[in-house]
Amino acid sequence: MQFLENPIFKKYLKYFLIAISSLILFSVLFFFAVYAGIFGPLPNKATLAAISNQEATQVISSDNVLIGKYFAENRTNISWDKLPDHLKNALIATEDKRFFTHKGYDIQSYFRVFFKSVLMGDNKGGGSTLTQQLVKNLYGRSNFSVLSLPVNKIKEIIIAARMEHMFNKEELLLLYLNSVPFGENLYGVETASQRYFNKSASDLKIEESAVLVGLLKANTTFNPRLNPKNSMERRNMVLDLMGKQEYLTEKEADSLQKLPLKLNYENVVLNAPAGYFVHQVKKKSLALLEDLKDENGKQYNLETDGLKIYTTLNMQVQKMATDGIKKHMAEMQKVLDRELENRNFKKEWFKKHANASKKDKEKRSIEVFDWKGVTTKKMSKIDSLWHYYKMLNAAVLITNPKNGAIITWVGGNDFRKLPFDMVQSHRQIASAFKPILYATAFENDFEPCNYLENKEKIYSEYDNWAPKNFDHKFTQDSTVALWYSLTHSMNVPTVDLYFKVGRQKLLNTCNKLNFPKIKDDAPSMALGTLDLSLVEIVSAYGAFANKGQTTEPVMIDKITDANGKILYKREAAEFEKVFSVKTSQMITAILENAINQGTGTRIRNQYGVNAAIAGKTGTAQNYSDAWFIAYTPNLVIGTWVGASTPDVHFYSSQGSGSALALPIAGNVLRGIEKDAKLRKQFLTPFSIPYYIYDDMQCDPYHQKGIGGFFRRLFN
Repeated sequence: MQFLENPIFKKYLKYFLIAISSLILFSVLFFFAVYAGIFGPLPNKATLAAISNQEATQVISSDNVLIGKYFAENRTNISWDKLPDHLKNALIATEDKRFFTHKGYDIQSYFRVFFKSVLMGDNKGGGSTLTQQLVKNLYGRSNFSVLSLPVNKIKEIIIAARMEHMFNKEELLLLYLNSVPFGENLYGVETASQRYFNKSASDLKIEESAVLVGLLKANTTFNPRLNPKNSMERRNMVLDLMGKQEYLTEKEADSLQKLPLKLNYENVVLNAPAGYFVHQVKKKSLALLEDLKDENGKQYNLETDGLKIYTTLNMQVQKMATDGIKKHMAEMQKVLDRELENRNFKKEWFKKHANASKKDKEKRSIEVFDWKGVTTKKMSKIDSLWHYYKMLNAAVLITNPKNGAIITWVGGNDFRKLPFDMVQSHRQIASAFKPILYATAFENDFEPCNYLENKEKIYSEYDNWAPKNFDHKFTQDSTVALWYSLTHSMNVPTVDLYFKVGRQKLLNTCNKLNFPKIKDDAPSMALGTLDLSLVEIVSAYGAFANKGQTTEPVMIDKITDANGKILYKREAAEFEKVFSVKTSQMITAILENAINQGTGTRIRNQYGVNAAIAGKTGTAQNYSDAWFIAYTPNLVIGTWVGASTPDVHFYSSQGSGSALALPIAGNVLRGIEKDAKLRKQFLTPFSIPYYIYDDMQCDPYHQKGIGGFFRRLFN
């Protein structure tokens, strides 16, 4: 022990003790400097007590499917009683095995990290408790240059200790699971579970919980969609740790580690299965909530308050519509492309853009929508302009005429890439307008067996306008029954009816139906040259379906706050009388004929729909717009197909309403009829008295003159 008496040793020991004392003193002073708020204020008890996570508002369909969210942070909170035990156990075993025994900081863990990182060079991080990680998630970290790490760590220890005094362990664990980021702009385990497994966290299996807990270490590296191999390895590590901590038996852990990685990935924000509808719901919700305040007198915030908006949309029927569009449009786009090619339309279009800049002609990777989905293609800017210019667009609107509830709303091909809503777009309505004229005639004492002229005529007072029937046939010596003319969508008799009824009476009907103001006086409006939207024409046909009454379309049943308190509830629908009951029944009887033997027969022949349905097709000039509207007492479906501009159109009957728009509705109606519950809900039979059908029991054609008189006399 003589070295202890060595003056050199004493000298260095003295320096060492001074250094250690100075380091301890500096650490204590540094700690109290952070505690005192020199490096920024620390949250007090009141602030900590008021902690609440921002929560996304959820939009829910009538069949209880999550169809959209509005958020600043994509988070949906979950309650403690809905968290499965294996999820809690996986988190504790992996991230903080002494969670239930420490007070927010873990000295033992700090020593472990110190010896591994500093002395052994094994720097794998760690040391922070779940409570400290929670603090980091809630308050983030500030930049203090070289002092950033120690300052932020000390802050987290102090705040964590405070939180441990204010919250019990269950509350802290719940706060953590509701706030922790999971990558892909996801916050909280409930949102992550919905994204990766398309189910609530309460329904997670053990191996699925292990995937999500494993994801916390590195959101991108262990993302199960982007890096499934890494995710599976990390999942198995979590299961192994659960076994070591005796949350699982060794046999259970081994068995679960052998399972394949199975995801049911669903991104409602990106895929937007009802994106156009959800966008409309947001606008409507903001208006409904404008004058409502919470208990603190604050206006509700759709992006942070975790509201739940329960809508009228039926996601099962919505999917039938989108699936039908995708299948049919993929085929019809090929047909249109060939016609545009054969007519040199494409060649002429590119000629017009020949002077585009070199940059606009350079090919590069561009993300575009086509009927296979959103894909990345090698094309120039000019190519992409042509791609969308010649693209067919489709829109579908389905409502319940008895209460105005919107059942399906498909505003276009892809909300993310093509956000313009074609349900609200005004396009030439074509022959789908004719029932409005015929209903006006019935309101003014016309009958289904009145006869109309069907002979070729030039209207010199209207720029020598000469309307023709679709098949270009006339009957100079015969008139045609009114019911037959509408059943087969005949143009010449319809124009004759227009002049007999009178323009003003038709305008009065249009005003009652809230159609846009009609400015010109051309009689061609009888054939549907005016522009209407799906919203307007579907509402009008709703009057035929509902005994002559219309009502405003509605999309929201109720809105609740995050705790389930009802903030808004839809009131009973108010109706406006437009037509008499008899008129609506006569139009329906005739449009049933149109489905059974007229322009809508594909519904029966091709799609095999047997339910009682009334409907009408519409084909605009030059095949620029195709329409089909059909209805039952409980459903009105309207479909429209066309390009973004009328300049792009078919050159054959492939662009007619029966060929282009009807098949989409046919797919939906067939799907509804095959489903017993939907069939009972929507495909209810008409209640039309027999005398209405009897009033149509007359010959389609009426021969004029003496010959016609004697023919009828002897018959």
